[in-house]
Amino acid sequence: MKRILITGGAGFLGSHLCDRFIREGYHVIAMDNLITGDIRNIEHLFPLSNFEFHHHDVSQFIHVAGELDYILHFASPASPIDYLKIPIQTLKVGSLGIHNCLGLARVKNARVLIASTSEVYGDPTVHPQPEEYWGNVNPVGPRGVYDEAKRFQEAMTMAYHTYHGLETRIVRIFNTYGPRMRLNDGRVLPAFIGQALRGEDLTIFGDGSQTRSFCYVDDLVEGIYRLLLSDYPSPVNIGNPVEITIKEFAEEIIKLTGTSQQVVYKPLPTDDPKQRQPNISKAKAILDWEPKVSRAEGLRITYEYFKNLPEEELYKAAYHREFSVR
Repeated sequence: MKRILITGGAGFLGSHLCDRFIREGYHVIAMDNLITGDIRNIEHLFPLSNFEFHHHDVSQFIHVAGELDYILHFASPASPIDYLKIPIQTLKVGSLGIHNCLGLARVKNARVLIASTSEVYGDPTVHPQPEEYWGNVNPVGPRGVYDEAKRFQEAMTMAYHTYHGLETRIVRIFNTYGPRMRLNDGRVLPAFIGQALRGEDLTIFGDGSQTRSFCYVDDLVEGIYRLLLSDYPSPVNIGNPVEITIKEFAEEIIKLTGTSQQVVYKPLPTDDPKQRQPNISKAKAILDWEPKVSRAEGLRITYEYFKNLPEEELYKAAYHREFSVR
């Protein structure tokens, strides 16, 4: 039985990856410090003999007993409300965290796949964004802690690949949604649905002309799975290239939820990207992958998930965890 370590395993994406690799017959080791992850995302796996959970911060030294075939590094705050609140931890998990994972991979002779992001492209001047585009990032802006952590993570991973000959894979993830997102984590999709369910007006930052491209989580997981098992070491965009403006997206959510809220506008946050659309030609050619789930179907499933959450989840403050800054 192949053994895989998934850091950030109790998070939104990490927990879905745990599910996928369990289904594929792997022994899955999830690691998470639960600073933004939620143990409820993986508690259904606890009875399984081929699943284990390590409550640990990957920015500290990592030890995993026994053989290890693969490491997926998905530990990181991933929404602006998180990484703006805990900037130091965000930088550490993308630097110390990846260094620890790569060191463990060398010892275990394991293949590493890291979760990078479309944020490495910053506020892009090239559209759609291909992997060859180097980006337009403000390293000292408020979002720079996340953008630069991911860019450093890519550089460190490639250095281990070229210098040590380590088998590495890099996925650049574009906007992804689905069940297990935190309803009030600050990202646009759960924010809109949460506001609709609470009877609040939907808040658009800026004039709503900025664009996003939303990929359903099952499609993303399939792309990651194929990339891990491929022989391609350079970055690959995984996302849905169907682009939509935020204003149009708000109208879709109002129609989906059957509510009668208005849309209100607030100033655009600093360095918020105006466009976001992946060029997925590499994923198509190398992985024979492209998204299958339409936005209408994915939103229906996600809305049903949010609608059935306990009422206290719906009314939690947008940010409710206490963090120890260090």
